[in-house]
Amino acid sequence: MRTSIKTLLCLALAASVLLAEASNAGGVDSSTIVSAAQKAAVAAVNFREGDAAGFNKARTDFTEEGWKDFLRHMVGFLDSQGAPTFNSSFVPSKSAKILDENEGKIHFRIPGTLTQSNQQGRTTYGHAALEVHVIYDPDKKQVEIQRLEQITCAGASTACD
Repeated sequence: MRTSIKTLLCLALAASVLLAEASNAGGVDSSTIVSAAQKAAVAAVNFREGDAAGFNKARTDFTEEGWKDFLRHMVGFLDSQGAPTFNSSFVPSKSAKILDENEGKIHFRIPGTLTQSNQQGRTTYGHAALEVHVIYDPDKKQVEIQRLEQITCAGASTACD
């Protein structure tokens, strides 16, 4: 009887490990996905005024809908050639924090400092973050940003932590 219980427990443990690996995004762990997505997200919000090519280079890291959403936030801040009309720099201050992970989709936050400038002035948000929603496409072996939002916080707000 004890042998049967041990066997069942071993089989249950092996099955749970296999299921966890199967549910993993194409065999890639979430820390690898977040690391790649963090680089892409930070690159997307680091751009120079007038550099349409540099700004649009980030397009390849987004889903189609994700890029459209990102551009909606840039309405009024792109010139007729699609170049940004200001400089933007985001420097992470801590590692990304996973907020939700479900069925190959990961939502995480990157705290940091956001600086935006143009010829008229400069603003630095010392308490800022990037909210990032990504998927991993195992067929393309690519991380794609579904949503990227820059947030700023004031006072004791923890929304950027």
